[in-house]
Amino acid sequence: MTNKGPIYRWRFALLQRYRNKTLPTLVILLGDLLLYAVAFSIGEIFYIWGGNGLVWSELYSKLLLTLMLTTLSFIAIGTHRTILRHFGINDIGKLLLSVALPAIVLYILRIVALSYPFINLALLPGFTEITLTYALLFLFMVLYRLASQQIYNDLFRRHGIEQHVLIYGAGAAGIIACNALKQDLRQDYIIDAYIDDDKSKYGQKINGIRVCSADEALNERYVAEHRVQTLIIAMPTVKTDKRQAIIGRGLDLGLTVKSVPHINTWINHTFQSNQIESIKIEDLLEREVIHVNERSMRESIANKVVLVTGAAGSIGSEICRQLTGLNPRQIVMLDIAESAIYDLQYELRNSEPYKAMADRMVFLIADVRDRQRLEHLFSLYQPEIVYHAAAYKHVPLMESFPYEAVRVNIFGTRNMVDLAIEHNVKRFVMISTDKAVNPTNVMGASKRIAEMYVQSRHAIQTQFITTRFGNVLGSNGSVVPLFKKQLAAGGPLTVTHHDIIRYFMTIPEACSLVLEAGAMGQGGDIFVFDMGKPVRIYDLAQRMIQLSGLYDIKIVETGLRPGEKLYEELLANKENTLPTNHPKIMHAKVSETNAETIERQLAALWEATSSSDDTHIVEIMKQIVPEYISNNSEYSKLDKKQQ
Repeated sequence: MTNKGPIYRWRFALLQRYRNKTLPTLVILLGDLLLYAVAFSIGEIFYIWGGNGLVWSELYSKLLLTLMLTTLSFIAIGTHRTILRHFGINDIGKLLLSVALPAIVLYILRIVALSYPFINLALLPGFTEITLTYALLFLFMVLYRLASQQIYNDLFRRHGIEQHVLIYGAGAAGIIACNALKQDLRQDYIIDAYIDDDKSKYGQKINGIRVCSADEALNERYVAEHRVQTLIIAMPTVKTDKRQAIIGRGLDLGLTVKSVPHINTWINHTFQSNQIESIKIEDLLEREVIHVNERSMRESIANKVVLVTGAAGSIGSEICRQLTGLNPRQIVMLDIAESAIYDLQYELRNSEPYKAMADRMVFLIADVRDRQRLEHLFSLYQPEIVYHAAAYKHVPLMESFPYEAVRVNIFGTRNMVDLAIEHNVKRFVMISTDKAVNPTNVMGASKRIAEMYVQSRHAIQTQFITTRFGNVLGSNGSVVPLFKKQLAAGGPLTVTHHDIIRYFMTIPEACSLVLEAGAMGQGGDIFVFDMGKPVRIYDLAQRMIQLSGLYDIKIVETGLRPGEKLYEELLANKENTLPTNHPKIMHAKVSETNAETIERQLAALWEATSSSDDTHIVEIMKQIVPEYISNNSEYSKLDKKQQ
């Protein structure tokens, strides 16, 4: 609230006490009946001016009859049960019906009276009187509500600094958003224009607000002249590419960009200004909705016992959430992280829609390196499907601790694979990474060796499937959460290299494709996901600064971390992949791994881990994966030695 005088502040404080109050329904009903009396009086005046005499007894008779019918209609329709400040288009229909009913009854009575001479027509209003009275009554009732709404808004609005807004979308959602902003009592919104892509609307006005093109309004001159601060996207069903282009254009102009959510998310199917959402960085990385074959997934999962390792991680937990909707007989969730598995247990047992499956959930603390413990669990639960997501994934950390990467990512996977064969698991799906392609770091090489071991296993009863994809938004270690923390701390945002790029997909999207790939695999498959367009991390940092509105925050380059690539690879080109039934899933063509060879190599690697000599461990890894060339790492010396 601006600095007003004491009288204004006293009045505002007094009115604030009644801000959330509503007029009693009786008061609204009496107000409508008073308007009826005014409309009736005007109708009678015109009746008298038409050359008819005034007979008080006839006037009283007309008034009593019409008042009774009108009151009954108001009560039956419930016009008095509307909160005046929220009066809208839907309420107009009720008002029209409430005045139409008594008018129709009076018309019928008048027509009947004409057929029976013994009925005194003078006691009934004429057709003209009826039409004029109820037409005026409808008009007065609408104006009464609009005036009440305007008075309420003027009295209770916090008269602060005006906020100028552009609404992108001149359809129903845009109009609803505009009305909601006008009724917002917390802020003075000035809607400068609608923007729309429909050329036929250009130059027209909606409720006094002009419709224009994006080129006309989304430019520096227009924004400066009209002091525009906010752009609201009111096209809930717009395609993702178009939406991202609009967001980018608004951010480049220094605008705060917000969005009207889909109608399905509106509270009680009504919309208020506080439901307008701020744009998040995830919106700029969003892709078109991926459609999966739910029927195939359900058929592959229904009534089966499913084991998920790494169940409390970003990917594992989302796989568990999605599995609850596929009707498994039991979901066995395994993780070594005590706090994380507790949080997942609490969520799934207490949140909709997951808690309906609570009696089919098992939560376990276990380590995939512990063969004896795993043996007991496989015997106890007899899983039919395994999703193996347990792994160390942080590139710089694993570059510092190769021993841990090898023990978990390689030998933990070997434990799971061998036990899956021994216990006749029908399907084993391994979650891998794009960093396994031409690896430049320990983590990527460890996942590639794990892939090789999975691929080398051939069992009649077990289908082994590997899924490979890149970064997922919001996952542990993802750059987006890091940038959010740095923004909250006041910056700077750190990027390792100006030109570094990465592929991104959402966690739910990645897990849906994992489940789909698991259902379509026939054994020995490595599936690669279409990650869409690459994103330059420096540009991502700039967008996050724009979204935060903290334009003074700097971006600092820190240099590539040990083992880090500038560009990730997925083998997603036509020469190295084959199409599948799903447009976002491709079948990677990779050379087969000989089981005896990989066993011999893993024996040497296991022996190397017994000495905890990291350099020797990495040296053996490079022998197993010849394409593993270290980048920006102390282990680059091994590449020179081998050359």
